[in-house]
Amino acid sequence: MCVPLRWVLWDVKDTLLKVRASVGEQYCKEAERMGLSVSPVEVDTAFHQVYKRYSSRYPNYGISQGMDGQSWWTGVVRDTFSLCRVHDPVLLNTMAHNLYHNFYNAENWEVFPDSKTALEDCSSLGLKLGVVSNFDSRLEAILRVCGLLPHFSFLITSELAGVAKPNTAIFDQALQQCGVPAASVVYIGDNYVNDYLTPRSMGIHGILLDRKNKHNQRGVPPEHRLSSLEGLPSRLQQYMH
Repeated sequence: MCVPLRWVLWDVKDTLLKVRASVGEQYCKEAERMGLSVSPVEVDTAFHQVYKRYSSRYPNYGISQGMDGQSWWTGVVRDTFSLCRVHDPVLLNTMAHNLYHNFYNAENWEVFPDSKTALEDCSSLGLKLGVVSNFDSRLEAILRVCGLLPHFSFLITSELAGVAKPNTAIFDQALQQCGVPAASVVYIGDNYVNDYLTPRSMGIHGILLDRKNKHNQRGVPPEHRLSSLEGLPSRLQQYMH
C-alpha cells in the first residue's frame, strides 16, 4: 500500500542557502578591521586545516566533550589566525567573537534563487516542512534574517540534538516531530551520505540536490536527483498518490 507524503524535511547549507564569500575573504575582512594584513589564500588554507582537525577531534561542536557551537567556532578562528602568525590573545579573542556573531547577519548568506519558491510550492501542495541540519544553534536566527524561517514547523540542529548526520538518531528525532511513518517523509539535501543514503536507510524518501553536477554515484537513479529545486513540485507529486 502506498503511504501518502505528508512532510518535506530539509538540509540548509548548500541546499537552501550558502555562505556568500569564502572563509578566507570573511576572516581577512575582520583582520583588516583590526589593523592586520593577512592573505585570503593563506587564511583559507589554515582554516581548512584547523576545521578538519576540530571536526575529527571534537565532532559535532564538541558537545560530548563539554563544548558548544560558540566555543568550538571561536577555537577554530583563533587557531586559524595563529597559523597565520597572529599571536596576540586579545586580538584573537576579539576577532573570534566578532566573526562568530557576524554570521548571524543576512549579508553573509546567499539564499539560492529557487529556494523560497520551492518552499512555497511545498506548502501549496499541503505539505508540512521541517529542517534537519548539521548546524549550530545560530541556524534559527540565520533562517529568520534570510526570510526562510516562517516556512518551517520545526528545526533540528545537530548542536541542539546532540547528534549529527549521518547518525540516524537525528532523523529519529525528526520523525517523532513529524508524527508520521518514515514513508510519509521526504528529505532533500546536497550530501550523498548524510542527505540521501542515511534517510533512505530508515525508509525516508531521499532526493539528492546536485546543483553543481558533482555527484556521479551510480546508485542514485535520475528520479532521486535534482540539479535545481525548480523541478521539485512535480517530483513530490509522484509520492502523493
